[in-house]
Amino acid sequence: MSKHLLSLADLTKEEFEAFFKRAVELKEKKQKGIAEPSQTGKSLGLLFDKPSTRTRVSFETAMVQLGGSPLFISSKDTQMSRDEPIKDTARVLSRYLDALAIRTFSQETIEEFAEFSTIPVINALTDAHHPCQVLSDLLTVIEYKGSVENIKIAWIGDGNNMAQSWINAAAALGFELHLACPEDYFPDAQIVANATKKPAARITLNSDPIAAVKDADVVNTDVWASMGQEAEQEARQKIFAPFQVNTALLDKAAKDAIVLHCLPAHREEEITEAVLEGPHSVVWDQSENKLHMHKAILDILIST
Repeated sequence: MSKHLLSLADLTKEEFEAFFKRAVELKEKKQKGIAEPSQTGKSLGLLFDKPSTRTRVSFETAMVQLGGSPLFISSKDTQMSRDEPIKDTARVLSRYLDALAIRTFSQETIEEFAEFSTIPVINALTDAHHPCQVLSDLLTVIEYKGSVENIKIAWIGDGNNMAQSWINAAAALGFELHLACPEDYFPDAQIVANATKKPAARITLNSDPIAAVKDADVVNTDVWASMGQEAEQEARQKIFAPFQVNTALLDKAAKDAIVLHCLPAHREEEITEAVLEGPHSVVWDQSENKLHMHKAILDILIST
């Protein structure tokens, strides 16, 4: 297992499965009231440039439940805000902490941290990738569908960091992934090219949401304007309107399809209230699974 978790493109199928297996074990123990203090005395730094609800709280709670201590660090309160080089901060934090989860804008920032850190560095979101979220989402798919083999997953909307992490997961695990995005909002071409070269890849990318969701076992979406894109919100609403996940679109999916949304959701924009609160929605289980998957990630990476 790699020391860091920067992108799902870095994981083998076996490494994905190790995360799933450990998350299931930890979730079952939690449900039975069995403590798992495997990281007693360990510390997790959470270095965040972007706001967060689920990612921050689930990582902090995960570390506490593993017996360790989380430490939230706002980057604006560090010496990096006064131009201390990343490599200096990375080497210092490595002397204090046992792992570091970073939520920032640039993928290059987190890669530089990893280069100079002697502790595990975890991508808690960049503009390019959101690996921990998609691992949690895949855990949810496994719970409802038994596995990710021989299923069709549809991604509807922006070709953003979530879409790109789904592409990397599909390339490793071999499930059928159909993405429908507006033509000017496709995922990064290099990420798509690298993924589709892998033998297991079954990835289709176009601008037809109906084709993408046809007989899909999982229908997945996200906000149309991510953090840092707020100025584009009004323009994006017009462009993305045909990509709304609503009842009419969901009717094209498999009858037992589940609906995912990583939250926060903008009701009546990328997803309707009727779908988000409807019988196909599993978003609350999906959100809970961030806790269990983050425990697995921390337990495996810190212990490796």
